[in-house]
Amino acid sequence: MSSQQPHPINTRKHTSDTNSKPKLLDQVRERLRTLHYSIRTEAVYVDWARRYILFHGKRHPRELGAAEIEAFLSHLAVEGRVSASTQNQAKSALLFLYREVLGIKLPWLDGVTSAKRGERLPVVMTKNEVEAVLGHLSGIHSLLARLLYGTGMRLMEGIRLRVKDVDFERGEIVVREGKGNKDRITMLPTRLADELRAHLAQVKTLHENDLAQGFGEVYLPFALARKYPGAGREWGWQYVFPSVKRSIDPRSGVERRHHLDEKGIQRAMKRAVRDAGIVKQATPHTLRHSFATHLLQSGYDIRTVQELLGHRHVETTMRYTHVLNKGGRGVVSPSDM
Repeated sequence: MSSQQPHPINTRKHTSDTNSKPKLLDQVRERLRTLHYSIRTEAVYVDWARRYILFHGKRHPRELGAAEIEAFLSHLAVEGRVSASTQNQAKSALLFLYREVLGIKLPWLDGVTSAKRGERLPVVMTKNEVEAVLGHLSGIHSLLARLLYGTGMRLMEGIRLRVKDVDFERGEIVVREGKGNKDRITMLPTRLADELRAHLAQVKTLHENDLAQGFGEVYLPFALARKYPGAGREWGWQYVFPSVKRSIDPRSGVERRHHLDEKGIQRAMKRAVRDAGIVKQATPHTLRHSFATHLLQSGYDIRTVQELLGHRHVETTMRYTHVLNKGGRGVVSPSDM
C-alpha cells in the first residue's frame, strides 16, 4: 500500500461547530439515504466508519489521512485475517465517508491500494444434484429455490420480486434494480407457472387481510411513496414472497409486511445440500451458477446467457465455460489412455 502522507487538514472549524451538526454516523446514514443506498449497505458502511474511528482512539476522521486508512486496512488483513473482498468493502466505506460525507477529495484517496482478490471458479451442481437438493426442500423455500434455478436470479432479486413484475401471459419476469442498479428480463419457467399462481392467490388473501386491519402498505423505492401516495397499498407493488409477520420499518418506523428473510432459505438450502449427500459448498447463489452452466451445456450462446444473468461484461459469463468440457479442458488423463 502507498505510504504517501496527505496534506494537513485544518480541523479547528470542526471543533467550533460540533454541537450544531448531527453526529458523524448520523450524517453518514443521511447521505446514504439521500443517494438511495440499500439499508444493508447503510448498515455495513456505518459499521465500518464506526470501527475506523474506534481503531484510531475516537479521533475525528478529519484529523486522519492516508496513513491511518492504510493502517486500518492492514490491521484487517494481518490481525483480522479478513478476505480481500471484506477489506475492499471497508475501503469503499471509508472512501464514501471522506468523499460524500466530509467532502474531502484529495489525490491520496485514490492511491490507497485495493486488496487483490484471487480468481475462484464458481461452485456448480450437476442437473442430478440440483434435483436432489430441490427434492429436500419444501413449502415456500422449495418454490423460491426452484424459481432461482429456473430464472438465474440472485437470491435478493428473487426475494424482492414484486407481483407486477411477473408476467404470466408473456412468460417472463422483470428483474428490477439488479446489481449495478440495472433492470433486465428473464424467463418464467412454464412448469412453475401454475404453482406460482396458486401461491400469489394466497399472498393476495394475506394482503387483503392486512388492508382490512388498516395495514397493507409495502415499502416503495426512492421517492415513489411521495409521488404516488396510495401505490404502497396496491396489489401490484406487494412482494411475491412476503414475510410471515409484519415488522417495523427501521427507517420510517411504519409497521409493514416486508419481504421474506433471506436467512431462512439459506439455512434450508444448507440442510437440503447435507441431506442430499452433496459435499459441495452449495448455497442459493449456486443455483444461479448452475442455471448459467446448464444453459451453456444445452447449446445457448454466451451472449444470451449474459443478458439473462445481467452481466455487464461477457468475461464474467465466460467463467461458466470451465465445465463445458469433461475434466480439465477436455484432456484425457494418461491413466485412461
